[in-house]
Amino acid sequence: APDIPVIDQAYSKLSNSITVEWRAVAGATNYLLTAQDGDSFVETIVKTSPGTVTGLKPATLYRVTVRSINSGGKSQPSPFRKVKTVLAAPILSVHSPRCDSIAVSWKAVHMAAGFSVSLMRSDGLGRMLKQNTTNTSLIFTNLDPGTLYTIKAYAWNANGMPGDDFTYNQRTSPNAPVDVKVSFNSGALRAVVSWMPTEGALTYSVTVSSGLLKLRCNTSSASCMVPSLQCSSEYYVSVTAYNDAGSSEPTDAVSLKTIPCAPVNISIEEDEPGHLLVSWSSVSLGHYYVVFVKSDDGLEVHCNTSYTQCHFQSDCGFTYFISVFAYNKAGQSPLGDVLNYTTAPCCPSDFRAVFISSDTVRLTWAPVRGADLYETRAAGGSGVLLCRDTATACTLSALQCSTPYNITVSSFSEARGSSSSCAPQYVATAPCSPEIKNISKEGLSVISVQWQPNNEEATYVVTARGEAGLWHCTSTRNSCTLMDLPCGSAFSLSAIARSPAGQSLPSYSIPLETAPCCPNDLTLTQVTQSVTNISWSVGRGAQTYVTTLESPKGRAKCHTLQTYCLLGCITCGTNYTVSLRAISETGLTSSCTYQGYSSSACCPSGVKLYRLSNNGIRVFWRASDETINYNADLHGSKGNFSCTPSSGLSHCDITKIPCGDVYTVVVAPVTDKGPKLTFCPTKIYS
Repeated sequence: APDIPVIDQAYSKLSNSITVEWRAVAGATNYLLTAQDGDSFVETIVKTSPGTVTGLKPATLYRVTVRSINSGGKSQPSPFRKVKTVLAAPILSVHSPRCDSIAVSWKAVHMAAGFSVSLMRSDGLGRMLKQNTTNTSLIFTNLDPGTLYTIKAYAWNANGMPGDDFTYNQRTSPNAPVDVKVSFNSGALRAVVSWMPTEGALTYSVTVSSGLLKLRCNTSSASCMVPSLQCSSEYYVSVTAYNDAGSSEPTDAVSLKTIPCAPVNISIEEDEPGHLLVSWSSVSLGHYYVVFVKSDDGLEVHCNTSYTQCHFQSDCGFTYFISVFAYNKAGQSPLGDVLNYTTAPCCPSDFRAVFISSDTVRLTWAPVRGADLYETRAAGGSGVLLCRDTATACTLSALQCSTPYNITVSSFSEARGSSSSCAPQYVATAPCSPEIKNISKEGLSVISVQWQPNNEEATYVVTARGEAGLWHCTSTRNSCTLMDLPCGSAFSLSAIARSPAGQSLPSYSIPLETAPCCPNDLTLTQVTQSVTNISWSVGRGAQTYVTTLESPKGRAKCHTLQTYCLLGCITCGTNYTVSLRAISETGLTSSCTYQGYSSSACCPSGVKLYRLSNNGIRVFWRASDETINYNADLHGSKGNFSCTPSSGLSHCDITKIPCGDVYTVVVAPVTDKGPKLTFCPTKIYS
């Protein structure tokens, strides 16, 4: 075995080890170091000197020996040395209670008489701070915020021997951020909070609070976006900086007022036609309001007010889209409910009424905005007539004649109903048809017509219509007279009533026949002494004729379909009155009076012939009346001869008659005009 080593010195620099130095032993390959504390010991094999025994207890007295070793074995222990381990290092508990201080504390160290704690910026800047204390805690103040410091502490015993030291790196908590700014995005209802970065801050926390509601945003940058903010809310924004040492004080709260919420309880009223009243509930944080009203033709108007209602002009038949926004310094509220309001349709215009008949009127008007349906109401007479249609026209029938109607055309829409304020139109129907009550003849060509007056302020027109033409009479009363109607004509008689409202239907027609016309020409020709032929022209409208010759001596009468007649039993030399009655097919009679007629004088009687010589003859007769002049005519093949006696004589002589001939002798009264009478008796003379 090798020689026993000799310890030169033994000491403790660390609380858990003792270092031993000895002189080397020849032939020794290893050394066995032993530290013994009572019954316990710790051994360590080392190659050379010095050697260190570890795993020891702090502040403990050990007996240290060294043994040399080689392949032959171990030497005896060297003489021991007593060595006490140094004090254990204090275990520090470090934190930064404020941004400019660091608090250090530790537990008591066994056998420690005091402690020494030093502090210095880890970047070497500045001076080192050192404090000795017998307490187990201390605070370093007036430090730089957010700065990393290195802290070293150790304990010493009563002899002033320092023990193990303990090193700890601690950063001071950051200072509160400065220059905090809040940028609000009204459209997205979010805010971006920014600040100046603070020394030593690793992260930041933004707190946005409103009442019990708190929103947080954590970031490592110098800004942060806070979403999902509520409208009409006031938030208080603060920023806290953080690092591994803790947090800074929150910044002073910055007030953030968000945009107001969209107004609610919007109501629209048309307090009177043409005026819209828009009202809504007040909105928190709303400073003023803007109401936008856009009509369906694209025109938009707006109203700016600090109250909760606005008035707008409106037109009939329009649909208005209404939105209300609230405003404050933060901006415009979100879009709320967009209400639409349709005003009542316009009243129809360009109203026209055209009577198709006396009891039917066709109404037309121009189409109006907003109208889905039109209603026509005609009030008058005994009731109300209604007409509903989508067209801009209506036909009202079965109207009462001669009646004023108030006609109102209203337009309807599904959204708003009717245009109830439309002005009525006055329309009067045509007069009622008159009813002819009586027709009387006041003369040959004069007809009086009477009717029942059933209209007010009407003019009546009676018309006689026939092949002969038209005849009219007019009156505002209940009768009128048709003058100068042609005879022998058939008419259809009707009456109408006229007023400013129009013309009635004609009355029922009544047939009217005028008396037949008297013949214009009437000719009497005496055929024999007792027979007269009467002929006449055609009388219009006459079917039969009755002719009469009447005198004190008697009357002759003839009823015939012809335009001539032979009347017998005529007394010669008599004055007759001539009359003719023209009778129509229906029995109407016209009495016609003509110039009187005188029958020819009576033929003489007792005609005798006396020969005067071979070529002469005396004709002698007996006159029926001494005042009648006669004429004797002698007719033969060799000539005709006549003689007329002097007044008052009843004979005359005819001379120079050719002999040897047969003559016919006729004595007849002399007529003033016309042909000679040929019906007197003849005598033969040879």
